[in-house]
Amino acid sequence: MRKILIFGNSGSGKSTLSKQLSADEGLAHLDLDTIAWLPSIPPERESLSVSNEKIEQFVQENKKWVIEGCYSDLLNLASPFANEMIFLNLSVEKCIEHCRERPWEPHKYKTKQDQDKNLEMLIDWIRQYPVRTDEFSLLAHQKLFDEFKGKKTIRS
Repeated sequence: MRKILIFGNSGSGKSTLSKQLSADEGLAHLDLDTIAWLPSIPPERESLSVSNEKIEQFVQENKKWVIEGCYSDLLNLASPFANEMIFLNLSVEKCIEHCRERPWEPHKYKTKQDQDKNLEMLIDWIRQYPVRTDEFSLLAHQKLFDEFKGKKTIRS
């Protein structure tokens, strides 16, 4: 039974690959964006303990699954349950290109226009990926990947 974690920079194709694997293999799919944030404006992170409860509930309710996101803190909580990891380590330029072409994500934004209002902020965020040191950074993702003991793949 595949239990896969997929992660990388914003725009690296995490959602696309996860949805494809979910459809092709009948895997339950958890987008960490749906549990990482409180429904507030401005956005505010959910507590790690609440997010952890949601991750544990998801893995207990599903025998085979894919979890995807850029949150290394949440991915670390899910990694003991996983047997496979895919690190989408695309170039910053490719991630920006993907974001410019991204279709509307109704689970994140009320309208396509709302999504597009955040595009320049997102592009700046993507550009910072190699130099940031937070839980969303290349550094944090590489550490997560290096420490994982199961099957692991890097796609660039």
